[in-house]
Amino acid sequence: MTEQSPDTEDLSQLSYEQAREELVAVVQRLESGGAPLAESLALWERGEKLAAVCQQWLDGAKETVEAARRAGDQQT
Repeated sequence: MTEQSPDTEDLSQLSYEQAREELVAVVQRLESGGAPLAESLALWERGEKLAAVCQQWLDGAKETVEAARRAGDQQT
């Protein structure tokens, strides 16, 4: 099995927890300030993509809760 580069990896396959953990690592690396500009830009872009994955998971969870709440309201 070949590893995908960060640019071609399908981040949508990550769980919320995996995306969040990697996002935390990216933020820590950026905050350390030790990376060259090109690496910092690549990290920033990856962080944006990881944040979007996390937001998709959170939006889906919110929709699930709202649907369950509506279903519960209809039963009463």
